Amino acid sequence: MSQLHLVFGGELVSPEKNVFRDVSKIHLVGMYPNYDTAFLAWKAEAQRTVDNAHMRYFIANIHRLREEASPVSETEAMSS
Repeated sequence: MSQLHLVFGGELVSPEKNVFRDVSKIHLVGMYPNYDTAFLAWKAEAQRTVDNAHMRYFIANIHRLREEASPVSETEAMSS
């Protein structure tokens, strides 16, 4: 199975919650073919914004959202 990772981040409402202050200002860093390269991109952005306690960056495992062998993934079943 191929892997795909999305690195994104932005300013949070509060450092204690993972709720973005303004979703239209989410910074999409990029898509990466494996966790190691995604981690390097995440680390660079996290270090660049370390002085702002409200900034957070995340790695999303996009490849886990869909199981190609299944006729319907769990996310599709929930939205149907």
